[in-house]
Amino acid sequence: MSGRGAERILDLLEWFAARAEPAALADVAHALDLPKSSALLLLRLLVGRRYAERLADGRYRLIRLPGDPSEGREAWNVLLRLADPHLRRAVEESGESVFVAVLDGDEIRYLNKLLPAREIQYDRNIGPTRVPHQVSSGVALLAKLPAAELGAYCDRLGLDPEQRRDLRARVEAAARDGFYFNARGVVEGASGVAAPILDGTGRALAALNISGPHTRVVANLPKITRAVLDGAQAISAELAKRSRTHNRSGRST
Repeated sequence: MSGRGAERILDLLEWFAARAEPAALADVAHALDLPKSSALLLLRLLVGRRYAERLADGRYRLIRLPGDPSEGREAWNVLLRLADPHLRRAVEESGESVFVAVLDGDEIRYLNKLLPAREIQYDRNIGPTRVPHQVSSGVALLAKLPAAELGAYCDRLGLDPEQRRDLRARVEAAARDGFYFNARGVVEGASGVAAPILDGTGRALAALNISGPHTRVVANLPKITRAVLDGAQAISAELAKRSRTHNRSGRST
């Protein structure tokens, strides 16, 4: 591959890594200022090397980055690398456990966890997925969905009218406040606060969640909420900065 071609494939990988959603051929061609024929060749190369996959609707989705395992479901490693210093700061400021969660279909999937250096910690098995409307991260992310998508979510999960009204009230509160406090988590005796992490276009890519024993979280709720909001906003700013850099790189290609 020529030097120019190598630069373009790296630009495409970087651009994909900053996106939360799959992209069509036209999206790639526009973002990198390339003819569709050239963009298609790059996409086919990524698919052939198992960095991306072509979906049934014709769009493409990044499934890993160089150095990541080829069987990975999504390219979330970049997010975690950018977020790491801010997550560690959130642990220090809150004194509680910090998690990053994503909305994976109709499930909440936890990508990582950082625990505080204290004798009594709140720990969570991040292997199992959670039902989004039952956890603070899920409500924070559902609050960023358009009304039609939220309605479709309720339909798929078979929520009855009362459950829909309850969920609507909670997502409206999360949208208004910018965070969601769940006093009774899935784990008995635990509470959590979560706020959305936004990508460079303002879409919710993930959620930052701080959880701990209910009594301790309630006693320190203002401090924990501030740590959640500061951390989510700092990570969102990192993603926005990265997106602007990629856009400039694409225009100069």
